[in-house]
Amino acid sequence: MSQSDELALNETASHPRRTSKVAIVGAGAVGATMAYALLMRGSARTVVLYDINGAKAEAEALDLAHGIQFMPMAAVQGSDDISIVADADVVIFTAGAKQRPGQTRLDLAGATISLVSKVLPQLVEVAPAAVHLIVTNPVDVVTYAALKISGLPSNQLFGSGTVLDSSRLRYLISEQTGVAVQNVHAYVAGEHGDSQLTLWSSATIGAVPLLDWTGIEGRGPLTQGVRDAIAQEVVDSANRIIEGKGATNYAIGLAGSRIVEAILNDEHRIQPVSSLLDDYHGISGVCLSVPTIVGSAGVGEHVRVPMSVDEIAGLHASAVAVRAVARQFGY
Repeated sequence: MSQSDELALNETASHPRRTSKVAIVGAGAVGATMAYALLMRGSARTVVLYDINGAKAEAEALDLAHGIQFMPMAAVQGSDDISIVADADVVIFTAGAKQRPGQTRLDLAGATISLVSKVLPQLVEVAPAAVHLIVTNPVDVVTYAALKISGLPSNQLFGSGTVLDSSRLRYLISEQTGVAVQNVHAYVAGEHGDSQLTLWSSATIGAVPLLDWTGIEGRGPLTQGVRDAIAQEVVDSANRIIEGKGATNYAIGLAGSRIVEAILNDEHRIQPVSSLLDDYHGISGVCLSVPTIVGSAGVGEHVRVPMSVDEIAGLHASAVAVRAVARQFGY
């Protein structure tokens, strides 16, 4: 063995590779796809699926395990025994009532909050140090209720919020302008639902403010009419997918895996997750999505991006809508 190989071996022995464990609660379409996305991206070394339907959780895990050869190295397990969640770094809550065509996300609140109240205390007991990510809808109301139910600090439990909506927004802007989606920077804020708003004032294409974009290759600027159509498409897109295939799962699986990576790698990445606001443009005591620093401790600082008067008013209106639903369920 060469000296360099010996040094590398000693270094590995004294500083073993950190093992990361992600637990997913709910082995339905979203939970199973989230596990697939995490494994394919190499986000975690261990992924476990917990579901009251043990046969379903075990079958999904086995199906995924049979493809490990074609993924970054990892382990995957499924069970109806909550001890499988023990010592997880991140717990993703995907279980909840399924949204049917014509239903709003807020219609799902009662059944999902009831489920959270039964399961979340057990999850906190077996994985007290985990960062908890709420994905199930209506995510803003459920996240607020989950904070109250769990007693966890507000940094340690938050929701996926409008990370997916922002991805949809950037895709549509990319399609309209002909610029790669990776060069589009824009956020959807507020509720993950009908009262959400697009933050056009802070959006950019490359380094160009979106509102100053004049177009390329024969494609014109993003006029008010075009922007309004894009914003409405973002709101309506989930219902279009649900009507066509019964559920949204691929994009949220990828979005969730990206949030998990920001936590496990302590990236301090800005993501529009849903978390408890404290005097953000005068809004407090409600969980909404705003651009937020996400790292190993969970939620960090809420970034005060430039907003127009109308955008601030829209954020306040979204807070009123979400808070009203939370109060219907005693939160």
